[in-house]
Formats: sequence, structure tokens, C-alpha cells
Amino acid sequence: MLSKDEARRLALLAQGFYDPIPAKPAGAALNRVLQRVGIFQIDSVNVLVRSHYLPLFSRVGPYPMTLLRDAAWGPRSKRRLFEYWAHEASLIPLELRPLFAWRMQRARDGYGTWKRVAAIRRRKAFVQSVRKRIEDEGPATASSFKDARGRGSWWGWSDVKIALEYLFWSGELTTAKRTTSFERVYDLPERVFGEAVLTARIPSADEAHRQLVLRALRSMGVATESDLRDYFRLDVAGARAALHDLLDAGAIVATSVDGWKQPAYVLPDARIPRKDPQRTALLSPFDSLVWKRDRAHRLFDFHYRIEIYTPAHKRIHGYYVLPLLHDGKLVGRVDLKADRESGRLVVKGEHYESGVSSKQLREALGEQRQALAVWLGLDSAER
Repeated sequence: MLSKDEARRLALLAQGFYDPIPAKPAGAALNRVLQRVGIFQIDSVNVLVRSHYLPLFSRVGPYPMTLLRDAAWGPRSKRRLFEYWAHEASLIPLELRPLFAWRMQRARDGYGTWKRVAAIRRRKAFVQSVRKRIEDEGPATASSFKDARGRGSWWGWSDVKIALEYLFWSGELTTAKRTTSFERVYDLPERVFGEAVLTARIPSADEAHRQLVLRALRSMGVATESDLRDYFRLDVAGARAALHDLLDAGAIVATSVDGWKQPAYVLPDARIPRKDPQRTALLSPFDSLVWKRDRAHRLFDFHYRIEIYTPAHKRIHGYYVLPLLHDGKLVGRVDLKADRESGRLVVKGEHYESGVSSKQLREALGEQRQALAVWLGLDSAER
């Protein structure tokens, strides 16, 4: 059995919070973090900075944003990532693309997508006309199509946008780049990816599930079956069968964690740090360390909910609240906004957990705020 502290340290180790912070983060730092976390969740909210840029900052400190931008949407020679539905909309290392071929095939068959996306496949001629427009005329956004504006409440998506999303989900289109307003620019995979990516061996769905479950555990350190399924949003049957196969093969070991109701799993060579990592980090609300809220509660006794969609008068901690990690524990929440017109990083609120010294934390948090302000090109960090 693992203690709660041992489980928490395993999770922090797996997520890269024991790794040294490089003096000048570059490609090697990005590679190391990608090996650790395996995925960056995309979110378009830009009140501070778009969320997918934050996990790397949290682990390596201020880095040139072009490093991640080029890896995701840059020229083929620099591209390391691709967009797809993995956890939610995500940036994933290119070498993992074959592991999602089963999900692309299921989308083509009408499974595993939103209902309207699945339904559009029945209009084969229309869907193929949308694809052919991109094939013939080059990369395009949804808004560049005639009659692109949708109606109704479903995000206002037009039939063109739904067709594009179906083609994206099924792997027939991918993201070439993002516009300055963060609109996806769709293109054919063969015009975006190199030959090695396009011709990589496609594993069976069963093998892909085993590899994804194993990668999820490497990124989490310790996890329940539900945790493992959630990391790459796997179906219950596929993930459970993969877990049983990996247990039988000795690739995963069953254990338990004090206070957890469900069985837990670790890697056979799991090394548990004896001490907490001595560092402070502000985390994205969608950081893979905390995106599964009940797991964050089990690991850190930290109850966290994002309140973006909560009416202002009902919010408890603020609009865009970042969990504060300090010396291995989640100790507070900081509501931040980048006021780009005035060039200020505004601290709209600070909330600390009971039993921690807010005075002791403010110096460490101040250093993080100042580093964040400089990284975002802001002149000051003001409370």
C-alpha cells in the first residue's frame, strides 16, 4: 500500500516537477516535458494566455513561445505535435498519431463523436464537396466558406463547420495552423505531415489501447482504472481489457493508496521520491496534473473547480483561477488577467488553503508572477 504522500510524490515525479529547470529552455526542455505529460489540452480562453502554453511554463519557466507554436503549427521541419481529440482538443506528439487511428476509424463509422458531427456523415456528397474544396484550393478556415455562418444554439456551427469537424475527427483533415483569432485552418494530412508520419505502422485498436493506458500511467505515476481511462478519454471496455493484458504481462502492478476507494496501479520500476520537490508553479486550469478534479482532490486534498462559466456573482475564487503548487502541495488559487492595453499582469484575487502561511507563500508567488509577466511581455505584475 502507498501512503497519500507517496502517491502525491509519484504523481509529481511523473509530471516532471522534480526535473531541473533549465537556464535557457529550448527544444530539449520541450521534448523532456512531452515525454513526461504526453499531451497539452487546448483551450481558446485568452484572458491570461491560452492554456496550452502554460504547462510548459509551469515545468521549465519562461520559454520562447515560438518553441511551442512552431512545434504545433510551424513548418514541417519544426513540427513535433498535431491537433486531435485525445483528452479534449489537444496537442499530441506526432509519434502518437498512429495510436489514434482506431478513433479516427470509429468517427468515420459514426461513433465516438458529437451527434451532429456523426449525423453529417450521411450527407456524403456534401461532406466530400467540403473536402474537395480544400484539396483543390488549399488550406481554409470554416469562415472562409460561403454561407459559413450557422444558426441555432449549437455554438452557431454551420453545416460546413460540422462537416469540417467530421473530416478532422475522422483524420481526413488536420490542422495546418491557427489564425491570429485562433481559428483552425484545415488542410490535408499529406500536405502537413512528413512521409514518416503518414506511413507509420498502424497498430490494432487493442494494441493502441494498451499503449495509451501504459503511457497514461507513465504520465500519472499512480492511477485508478478511471484515471487511466480519462487521460486519453478511452472507452470502458477497451481500457479495461488493455489494463488486464498489461497486468498479466507484468507491465503494470496493482497496489492501493491509503484513503482511495478504488485499486491503484503503478509501473513495476516506480521510484518514490523521499522528499517533496522544492519549487513553486502556477498551473493552468487544464494542466494534466489537475484536470481530473476528483484525482486532484485524492492526491492533494484540494477541491478545485473552474468558474469561467459560473455567473460572476456566484464565483468563489474568480474567473481564470490558477492552482498554486508550492513544495509539492497545492496551497492556493490565484485569479490572474493579462491587461494588454496597460501592459500589466493583474492579480484579481488570491486564496490560500487553510493551515498554510500566506505570508510565507507571497514571496514565492511574487517571483512566479514576475516571471509570468516578463514571459507574457507585460511590464509589471500588480495586485
